[in-house]
Amino acid sequence: MSDEIRMLTDAVGAIMTDRCQPGDVGAAEAAGWAPRLWDALAEAGFPWIAVDEAVGGTGGSMAEACAMLMTAGTFAAPLPLVETGLLAGWALAAVGSSIPPGPVTAAPSGPDLQLLRDGATWRLTGRLYRVPWASHCARLVTIVGTSDGEFVLALDPARGTITPGRNLAGEPRDTVAFDQLAVGPDEIWPAPAGVSARALLLRGALGRAALMAGALSRVSSLTLRYTSERQQFGRPVARFQAVQQHLVRIAEEATLTEMAVRTAAANSRPDPLDFDVAATKTVAGQAATTVAAAAHEAHGAIGMTREYELGQLTRRLWSWRDEYGSERYWSRQLGQRLIGNGAEQLWPALSVGVQP
Repeated sequence: MSDEIRMLTDAVGAIMTDRCQPGDVGAAEAAGWAPRLWDALAEAGFPWIAVDEAVGGTGGSMAEACAMLMTAGTFAAPLPLVETGLLAGWALAAVGSSIPPGPVTAAPSGPDLQLLRDGATWRLTGRLYRVPWASHCARLVTIVGTSDGEFVLALDPARGTITPGRNLAGEPRDTVAFDQLAVGPDEIWPAPAGVSARALLLRGALGRAALMAGALSRVSSLTLRYTSERQQFGRPVARFQAVQQHLVRIAEEATLTEMAVRTAAANSRPDPLDFDVAATKTVAGQAATTVAAAAHEAHGAIGMTREYELGQLTRRLWSWRDEYGSERYWSRQLGQRLIGNGAEQLWPALSVGVQP
């Protein structure tokens, strides 16, 4: 870890320590939003890391953005940090639009969303599902394919019909419906080179994996601390072999996920590579399942209580593993890519990171 990234994570961690304790996360789950935490992060420019300064971002690399997200994941930060900078900020910067000062959300488009030309006007019809914090954001960014190519859209979600929803972690995941909505010229742009629905999916998947890496690291620390303090038969439960096996497995999975995220971020040129993201999201998804089960078994009943931090983290791991492509989706993508390039490319891809 470079000195710059260490300073960045220390600064983000200090804000999180002050404003994102388990009680704050619980309050945000009830209210749907964490305004004090957002204000502190926004004042320092952290949500817009890796967004060009020329359009209102704070600059920086993908590695710095993912380091910030890993720190946020450690604290289960209940904010659209991936969507505001890594997705919406990136897309708006690419088309030369200024970045709104407040939170911005983004979501992949799908077959239920259609953008059709109506004379000189474009009209949007259909739905976007599971949009993070749509009712709390001034702009919703997505990328839609048409017969004329792909287009970047940046709309006020309030212009559609918002149906509130939540994921398992209690984070807002809303449905936004549009009915023949006329899209103005300052809301739509042809997607430039490198900006596509696929690229948005890749960035979203890497962002979720970074959050998961942070949460996995925190679960590992919590489990080690609890089992070292909890006494059974006159000694800490961490000294029992079965519990030690859980601790080792949790630490292994957390470390592997962090390494995968850091590698994928470092390899971004400047955008993440398909092969790296497929491998990273697959690793993170597998780790989420394994670590959550082992951590709850090591903690026993206390891990299921709302007052204890573990549940907040594992509910997010279970939620985040399925967003921007599930483990099954990305493992299939990875397998199809390796198979399609032939046996001779398998070892180079695994050993030296050659992109097949």
